Amino acid sequence: TWVFRPADMVETAEAWELALSSKTKPSVLALSRQNLPAVRKVHTNTNMVAKGGYVLEEAVGKRQVILLATGSEVEIALKARDLLQAEGIGTRVVSMPCWELFEEQDVAWRRKVLPPGPVRVAVEAGIRFGWDRWLFGEGGKREKSGFIGMHGFGASAPAERLYAEMGITAEATAAKAKSLL
Repeated sequence: TWVFRPADMVETAEAWELALSSKTKPSVLALSRQNLPAVRKVHTNTNMVAKGGYVLEEAVGKRQVILLATGSEVEIALKARDLLQAEGIGTRVVSMPCWELFEEQDVAWRRKVLPPGPVRVAVEAGIRFGWDRWLFGEGGKREKSGFIGMHGFGASAPAERLYAEMGITAEATAAKAKSLL
């Protein structure tokens, strides 16, 4: 099964295309209730969601941090990147709309997107479950990593309030990344 958590309308369209064209894999599109901004700034004829995960924004300067996110949390990662870049901390943002498709890519692609070395921080409105595979790196090498998200279940509120109370913010993400440098 492919589970898609698209970050914007472009990723949603690409996920929809993959879901409709697959004859062997069932698909789930988990869409946000919030209005999301367009995050894909560069047009490409390639369906990037088909790669499962890809570099959405590259670091300016030496890459020190990689922020990973899916769905509505990609917007938070992009804002955290802006905060870190303003302090001279080169930060890449990786959108991971489909972990299953990312896992299917060859090792060279996965290492190109998530190279060893930089600090990795995942941003997830849900729980950490499943993120360790991408935070710790290929081959069991444990990268310096952190997680911004919920550590329990059952909280409910408007998204902005819930995110603020749970610390799922750009500021908390940037602070976590800096604490790991």
